[in-house]
Amino acid sequence: MNGSGASTTASIRVPEGRTLGLAVALLLACAAAIPGTAHADLIVLTDGAVIKVASYQVTGDTVQLTLAEGGQLTMSIERVDRTIADEVVEREKTAGDVPEKPTDFTLSFSQGHALPDTPYADDIFAAAKDNDLNPSLLAAVAAEESRFDPRAVSRKGARGLLQVMPSTGIRLGVSPRDLFDPDTNLQVGARYLRQLIDRFGGDLALVLAAYNAGEGTVEHYGGVPPYRETLDYLQRIYSRLGLGPYPGA
Repeated sequence: MNGSGASTTASIRVPEGRTLGLAVALLLACAAAIPGTAHADLIVLTDGAVIKVASYQVTGDTVQLTLAEGGQLTMSIERVDRTIADEVVEREKTAGDVPEKPTDFTLSFSQGHALPDTPYADDIFAAAKDNDLNPSLLAAVAAEESRFDPRAVSRKGARGLLQVMPSTGIRLGVSPRDLFDPDTNLQVGARYLRQLIDRFGGDLALVLAAYNAGEGTVEHYGGVPPYRETLDYLQRIYSRLGLGPYPGA
């Protein structure tokens, strides 16, 4: 969403028992109703709150948010579940516009899979096998997320080979500082990918979209969200997997 001006709301808290998808839906509805809403990011918190920000800065284990309506807020990075670039791609949908699932790629592990020709090949293969993942998928995500740099820290605060958010690590029983260990990071990221595969019925596009933009966002849109960041992400992963261009972009 581009233009000038600022949102009249900074945060929406979901009532207990409601879904994260509802939080995203409410925030997007409010933003869409405001003429001239400026480009911003959506910060999704672990408690279901969604904050629209003009900018943010991660420093160590804290993140400083500059709110879209003005003012600043500082919090622990462990409270942040996801950060989404709020740039929606407007395109007209037509009948049959839902991309077909790739038919020549399996997401699950097979004994016939070979070691990937990448750094950390043994660790990637082991994590993939432990979590019933195709090693090529895990290698492609690691290549895209960190270029195989185990000390990588993104602008969003994600860490390690698979750029796992500290909150995701905590949810899966791993402390943020341990996410810089390559084997630990791969195991945590692989476990999270397996959870997404199970949640979204083995749909590769939905799994990758959820890894990038969050499960709640995928559920809100009923498919791959129309965010430029997410669509570009799918394009690059599909290319790395030799699947050609992502048909939904």
